Amino acid sequence: MPQRRIIDWGKDQQEDSHAALWRPRPLKREEWPPEYKAVYRWRTRMLRELTADPGKLASARAYYATRPAAFIMDWLDTYDPRKSPNNANPVLRGEKWMPFVFFKRQEDVIGFFESCSHSQESGLVEKCRDFGLTWLACGYSVWRWLFIKNDAIGWGSRKESLVDKPGDPDSIFEKIRLMLKRMPKIWMPAGFSWGRHSTFMKLLNPENGAILAGEAGDNIGRGGRRSIYFLDEAAHIERAEKVEAALGDNTNVRIDISSVNGVGNVFHRRRENGVVWTPDSNIEPGYVRVFIADWRDHPLKTQEWYDKRKARYEREGMAHIFAQEVDRNYAAAVSNVVIPYDWIEAAVNAHIDIPYLAEVVPEHLNEWYAGLDVADEGNDRNALTLREWVIWRSVDEWGERDPGLTARKAILACREHSGHITCMYDCIGVGSGVKTEYNRLTTDEGVVDAYKIPFIPWNAGASVINPWERIIPDDNESLQNKDFFDNLKAQAWWSLRTRFYKTFKARTEGAVYPVDELISLDGSMRLLEQLKKELAQPTVGHSSRLKLLIEKKPDGMRSPNLADSGVLAFFPVADNNGGFLIGSYGV
Repeated sequence: MPQRRIIDWGKDQQEDSHAALWRPRPLKREEWPPEYKAVYRWRTRMLRELTADPGKLASARAYYATRPAAFIMDWLDTYDPRKSPNNANPVLRGEKWMPFVFFKRQEDVIGFFESCSHSQESGLVEKCRDFGLTWLACGYSVWRWLFIKNDAIGWGSRKESLVDKPGDPDSIFEKIRLMLKRMPKIWMPAGFSWGRHSTFMKLLNPENGAILAGEAGDNIGRGGRRSIYFLDEAAHIERAEKVEAALGDNTNVRIDISSVNGVGNVFHRRRENGVVWTPDSNIEPGYVRVFIADWRDHPLKTQEWYDKRKARYEREGMAHIFAQEVDRNYAAAVSNVVIPYDWIEAAVNAHIDIPYLAEVVPEHLNEWYAGLDVADEGNDRNALTLREWVIWRSVDEWGERDPGLTARKAILACREHSGHITCMYDCIGVGSGVKTEYNRLTTDEGVVDAYKIPFIPWNAGASVINPWERIIPDDNESLQNKDFFDNLKAQAWWSLRTRFYKTFKARTEGAVYPVDELISLDGSMRLLEQLKKELAQPTVGHSSRLKLLIEKKPDGMRSPNLADSGVLAFFPVADNNGGFLIGSYGV
């Protein structure tokens, strides 16, 4: 039976500890699924008490007025048409309608909506399929419509039938109507009439003046001011630029909800320029808040589920669809990405899972390199990678724009590996200030000398290294590096690409390569998911001289700072004495 939290309707509504009544709470993975019959029994008992005692009902209203998640779980239902009482699959066995009891990450979604509303900032939900995001947003809309006086909630999607199609629970307004019809009448507004107050793409609350209104296609944002606006499947809007212009004057709080749909569209650009939200985050004003709904957050989604579903899509020739819908891979539909996402996935914990690599790892530990990418414009952020031999151990980012602070932060991060680490830093533009602070700490303070942390300038626009070597070793018919790559950045990214390719072949086909030409992403990295996405972002282009270059920010995307810092760390250049620090520099 799901655990329950105590509520005392008749006392201080900020306290839930003195109790008279019980209710469900969000469940952890190990507690899933809920016992829905027990929830309905709780509702029945509470409904009798609230109906019999007007004072208790008034207290309950006051309690729910500030607790949207509690109201949705206590009194609203959700719907899954795939379910049936006799389904052979236990996951899909049960009634189609059920109490809307959250798993833990779903509660965070409601907290995200509330956070955006209170801060008057826009949000974006990057979702995988089957997370219940639209139902959650509909439930939250119902709560606002019931409890916030004169609220104006807007809904939009690419087609009118997706916004409102009477009788079809796949449409947004029909979801909302069905929620209201299944909700106990004690919560319905006084004087509400389905005939007068529920019309096509519109619901009016006659008691408090709140309104729910829908729009579709090019008309999104044209219907007047809104307190909050939900744009469903935002990445699939056909003429998103027109919608962007209209919504900019319509609302302060715009919530885009969508699965991914390639790179360069408005949804993707907003996501790239946003900041990932967490329940305890403190995000600066002016940035889009980003909520990531990952398949791993769903209590019924296991690695076995993932592997079987992925294999099915691959057998059907739809691997790119799986990558978009489940992995949320924006680059899945891009044919000219530098590093395919599958190669990146194969590198996670490769130092553990590739037997011949795992055997030699102990011999090479404590060989460290760092890469420091320095923020230089807009909402760009600093990023620092720490690499131990071929193992990408960690990556971090921060927003300070002072290169002196950035230099000190990087030195402190490298200090643990003093005497065994060299840091490549981006020396272009504001990055030059890093060396200024480094020199001050060396000459005036003696700090860096004490820690023995060399900082080597890395110029992305510089000429290629080893220019006369062939891009295919021992093949005199292949192009030389100087004729193939436009600059050092292109050469370095391609070198990183080759590491991922060889690791992918080693892991999936048992191919054997020299171990120092591979790469492994430490699976415990805090920003691993963001790093994987950034690694898959850059695309291949060609300069006016027909040499290969790297498009890191196609169609206005944010610079992949985490990935860039890794490029520096895995492609060290000459030290101050002119000697190369490591490695295999070709491809």
